[in-house]
Amino acid sequence: MLKTLASQVKEYKKASIITPIFIVCEVIMELLIPLLMSTLIDDGISTGNMKHVFIIGGVMVVIAALSLLFGVLSGKYAALASTGFAKNLRKSMYENIQSFSFSNIDKYSTAGLVTRMTTDVTNVQNSYQMILRMCFRAPMMLIVALIMSFTISKKLSSLFLIAIVFLGICLALIISNAHPIFMKVFKKYDDLNASVQENVNAIRVVKAYVKEDYEIKKFEKAADNVYKLFVKAESILSCNMPAMMLSVYGCILGLSWFGANMIVAGSLTTGQLVSLFSYVMNIMMSLMMLSMVFVMVTMSKASAERIAEVLEEKSDLTNPQNPDFEIENGDIDFNNVNFAYKKGSKKYVLQNIDLHIKSGETIGIIGGTGSSKSSLVNLISRLYDVSEGSVFVGKKDVRSYDIETLRNEVSVVLQKNVLFSGTIKENLRWGDKNATDEEIIRACELACANEFIDTLPNGYDTYIEQGGTNVSGGQKQRLCIARALLKKPKILILDDSTSAVDTATDAKIRSAFIKEIPNTTKIIIAQRISSIQDADKIIVLDDGKISGVGTHAELLENNEIYADVYNSQMKGDEKDYEITK
Repeated sequence: MLKTLASQVKEYKKASIITPIFIVCEVIMELLIPLLMSTLIDDGISTGNMKHVFIIGGVMVVIAALSLLFGVLSGKYAALASTGFAKNLRKSMYENIQSFSFSNIDKYSTAGLVTRMTTDVTNVQNSYQMILRMCFRAPMMLIVALIMSFTISKKLSSLFLIAIVFLGICLALIISNAHPIFMKVFKKYDDLNASVQENVNAIRVVKAYVKEDYEIKKFEKAADNVYKLFVKAESILSCNMPAMMLSVYGCILGLSWFGANMIVAGSLTTGQLVSLFSYVMNIMMSLMMLSMVFVMVTMSKASAERIAEVLEEKSDLTNPQNPDFEIENGDIDFNNVNFAYKKGSKKYVLQNIDLHIKSGETIGIIGGTGSSKSSLVNLISRLYDVSEGSVFVGKKDVRSYDIETLRNEVSVVLQKNVLFSGTIKENLRWGDKNATDEEIIRACELACANEFIDTLPNGYDTYIEQGGTNVSGGQKQRLCIARALLKKPKILILDDSTSAVDTATDAKIRSAFIKEIPNTTKIIIAQRISSIQDADKIIVLDDGKISGVGTHAELLENNEIYADVYNSQMKGDEKDYEITK
């Protein structure tokens, strides 16, 4: 974990190294002041030597000014190093997430990833800044102050060692009890963020069903869980300050008692006792800083582990050593494929899939909910890898291709259509960033998207809100189809992507595909038989197995599942017709 996080310091190594140097200089300056104070009192004030007082006083002012300068510089470079470190962590996590396969993404919740890139990184950033400043300042101050105090009186300085041992035991107990609770806290943060994210994304549904009170209670419960765990953790951490103060006051009382006796006995001067009091405060301050670092590290350790988990996650899907960068055609072959989402699991969601599709064919896929239609097509663009068997595209195993090349040639319009904030034109150019205006318009004509775009005041420059909330479901689907067509793929997969489109528009889109992209293999997953009945071949899936393959007429005659779906949909159409009459 430490190696993973340390590798993200990168270009901020210089600032990370300079910070401790300035801190060491600041500490040296600070610790010279009590030593000068001792000679100021013993050799100046006590003897009435004003010249000595002015000289030493002037030196102390210069040293204090230097200490201030070094302190400012250390703070500046610590801030630069910690914020830069946080920036690199966020960037590296985001880049690694982009490389994840679907199976990698399935391990994390969206809210969990958001928490790791925000709250967790902020915790680590604060901890790193504190480590840079205090982990060098405190030990340096502690060591130098102990050396200085031992040069004055070994007997009195032994009190400090007792205090250090006592405080160290207290900190070890506090940290060992607090860390497991903080691990639970950040998991509850994930639940809290998930509640907010779900509510905001589905706010229209919440209001439509008047479920605001229910959602408020759900959020309050998540917030209350975080609150309770934080109270528990902070209660343990709060023991740090009493232990700290007990050590400080114990040392002051010990110094006062034994120091006074030693002054009376003549083995210690007043100036030396004043210096020891200064050093005891330096030692105790350094211990307090160390305890604060330990507290912060305890809190951020849980965050650091969660960040490292994402950074160390390796994609399940990788390019072969010598990948193919050219796909010959749109042929697709499933060769005895079994597939399970969990590695090593024998609970296959697809079983014994043996299927062969020729380039340019139009294939329909139908099946009930949970029949693994989407799982089947996800294997073609290698969003997942098969558990057993193989999938071939263009006469080669998909695992032999460069992943980017494969996905550029296999264009998928997913079941959940997503548009991004930006203009319609900017969204469409996700398919081809160099697409001309003419190519964009032609793709929209094929997808029947031009029908509504032309009615918009700003046409193709109309701004799409985040998530496409200012366009209807059918409009969103047509834009996503147009975006996929701009890739000019060898294989086009529509995963239930015309469900929100009326039957007339659906028919127009399919007709345009036949005329305009005859050489592209077209796979259409649909719930409506009318959307696929003219396909060259229709595949019926049932519980992850192929129940039947054939034309519309052949399946009506030979496949009971297909015939039942067709008859139920035809009856539904007849009822609708009677109602309209």
